[in-house]
Amino acid sequence: MIDYIQQLGIKAKAAAKQSAVLSQTMKNDILLEIAAALTESTDKIISENEKDIEAAKKNNMPQAMIDRLTLTPQRIEGMAEGVRQVAALPDPVGVIKGGQTLKNGLTIIKKSVPLGVIGIIFESRPNVTVDAGCLCLKAGNTVILRGGSDAINSNKCLVGIMRDAAAKFEVNPDIVQLVEDTSRETATELMRANEYLDVLIPRGGGGLIHSVIENATVPVIQTGEGNCHVYVDRFADIDMAVDITDNAKTQRPSVCNAIENVLVHKNIADGFLKKLADRWNGKVTFVGDEASAAYITLEKIADDEDYRKEFLDLKIAVKIVDDIDEAIAHINRFGTGHSECIVTEYLKNAEKFQREVDAAAVYVNASTRFTDGFEFGLGAEIGISTQKLHVRGPMGLEALTTFKYLINGNGQIRG
Repeated sequence: MIDYIQQLGIKAKAAAKQSAVLSQTMKNDILLEIAAALTESTDKIISENEKDIEAAKKNNMPQAMIDRLTLTPQRIEGMAEGVRQVAALPDPVGVIKGGQTLKNGLTIIKKSVPLGVIGIIFESRPNVTVDAGCLCLKAGNTVILRGGSDAINSNKCLVGIMRDAAAKFEVNPDIVQLVEDTSRETATELMRANEYLDVLIPRGGGGLIHSVIENATVPVIQTGEGNCHVYVDRFADIDMAVDITDNAKTQRPSVCNAIENVLVHKNIADGFLKKLADRWNGKVTFVGDEASAAYITLEKIADDEDYRKEFLDLKIAVKIVDDIDEAIAHINRFGTGHSECIVTEYLKNAEKFQREVDAAAVYVNASTRFTDGFEFGLGAEIGISTQKLHVRGPMGLEALTTFKYLINGNGQIRG
């Protein structure tokens, strides 16, 4: 008997034959239809999303996680705009990456092609459903989406919209499929569906990502976990540092590009930390080292686990450092390679920080919240890769392609 994931895999492989050769015009027509349908279906989407929110509240989901789950008219329009941006981007398929003619007359061309069938496992952020589906479509792939049970009603609605848009143009709707059985067993089966998936992308918190890495036999692109830092240098503008730290922590604390740590040079710790505490006025809880306790009220003295933790909430770890070298060493020890920031007016320190910090995105005097495919001009994103192969940082269309060599000759044989 063919099991559930096998059925989805067989359909995805069959649909991939069509998706790989869709014209740019056809792909863009489908995407624009999806964008329009999202806007037109706002009330329906919110109605389904409210079912998920109600269930989340009954299950005592933390408020920060409910925020990740919640769809509003503004967020739905943001999703639609992301889809329109993807439609406006150049087609990443069929791009000539290079080529040469050998001495024996063979011509070799390196050309971009779709990855094939992509599996994506993610948690309770229904916007990921649309981002992932549309990016995979534009890059000529088919996708199997496995969201969390928390967002199942929202995800069914959103995937239905995408499948209907494909069918409207007589394209196999199985280019986008949803795993509607959200049990752990189906997640594990998806992680090991080597016969059907070309790559698996987890998008969510540390627990999900580590589970996929440990259990998957399908090749994995690691994304998402963000233990991000702001280092306030001795040469920082304190008011700017407070603004950046506030935005990077509180603008949306439940996402991976929000900061979890603030490091402060000892020479300005007094002025900065007191201003930051005044700004937050109890809204954010501090844990920190003993030195920081002289300036702010701490919930507890921080240990290594606190400095390593992705809080995803209105909580932050603080450490006072002697110099920029100590800050860089701390970040490279505890960071996850996502996004890091220095606030400084000293060019030499800015350059040193960007050169020596090992992360996908390294900022000078700007919030880490900008690490995002939309903000980087990539349209919607598939996730933020925190590894180095085969892609790093916000994953846009190019990250969803690979390449093949096309070799043409006129009878050459190898001697």
